[in-house]
Amino acid sequence: MTSESEQHKTARIPVRNLWLLMLYASDLFRELGRRNVAVEDNPDEIPDLVAKILLHEIALRRRRNLSMGYQTRHASLNRVRGRIDILHTASHQLLDRGRVACQFQEMTLDTPRNRYVRCALERLTPLITKPALAADCRFAAMALRREGINGEYPDNRELPSVTRFGRHDAADKPMVDAAQLAYQLLLPTEDQGHHLLPSPSNNEAWMRKLFEKGIAGFYRVHLEKDIWHVAAGKELKWALSDQSAGSADIFPTMKSDIVLEHRVNKKRIIVDTKFNAILTKGWHRDTTLRSGYIYQLYTYLRTQENNDDPLSLNAAGMLLHPAVGYMLNEFIVTQGHKIHFATVDMAADAQSIKNQLLDLVSGCAQS
Repeated sequence: MTSESEQHKTARIPVRNLWLLMLYASDLFRELGRRNVAVEDNPDEIPDLVAKILLHEIALRRRRNLSMGYQTRHASLNRVRGRIDILHTASHQLLDRGRVACQFQEMTLDTPRNRYVRCALERLTPLITKPALAADCRFAAMALRREGINGEYPDNRELPSVTRFGRHDAADKPMVDAAQLAYQLLLPTEDQGHHLLPSPSNNEAWMRKLFEKGIAGFYRVHLEKDIWHVAAGKELKWALSDQSAGSADIFPTMKSDIVLEHRVNKKRIIVDTKFNAILTKGWHRDTTLRSGYIYQLYTYLRTQENNDDPLSLNAAGMLLHPAVGYMLNEFIVTQGHKIHFATVDMAADAQSIKNQLLDLVSGCAQS
């Protein structure tokens, strides 16, 4: 067994594997999976892959015309356009010169969304390994500038509009998804250099969510659709026999991270991801599993039991933690439910990470 202190000494994840998690967590990964793109073969080139996708999506949108928006302009004109700015017109005696101050809306390509995409191209370029591809990114960014998209990265007031889509601009979404992933790839390198991410405790909330979404995204793509059903963030119903009038407003909901169902073996696996060390210091032993997590997963398993749902009666659970440089895979059986305690070695190469994750669920489904 590996102690928690030993885990934290080595708990440093290579940035290439952090990129891999980001890719798994993104909507783009589902599309890549459909094209059978083996991203695990060379994760160091994930920025190159994202750049190619971003360039492709920008080219598609430019062929069909980039989405435009309105910007407010103020100008002194010789005829009325939009609303008259009476105060400015009078104070500058514009009427004496046959002019009038106007405020009006003008169509423009220099929208927050288009600026967001152009900036993604410009910021991603230093991470790209292939010189020709980096040159393509610089050229595409300059082309967007020549079309009038010259503004800065959107400010906090403008950012919500970047990812808010309607019927008329839904075609922008793949381009924006690629740009979002490009920005995510930059996060660890901007703060920590290109090689290592510090211990998870330094970025706990962000890393916890990324690990959960990354594992769910991985299983959605890599598990065979005909055999497996994958659900993330599924709400489980409490087996309540009664409750007081006011409890419904304050009683918490119960959500599982990932639920996997094997259609052939008739097996359900509830996966609870945790982004911290799997072992902690015990009262009467050097190391122990974290009891709070076991209680939580046990509650999930017992609460979903339903005589009308055969898969619920012998469902398995898995607590999945990241680790660096070691692996753990143990289990217990209680009340008819097998509970696995496992790690995935995030310091391993990408192909090994893929194999570890697939082997874990395969073992759960067979038991």
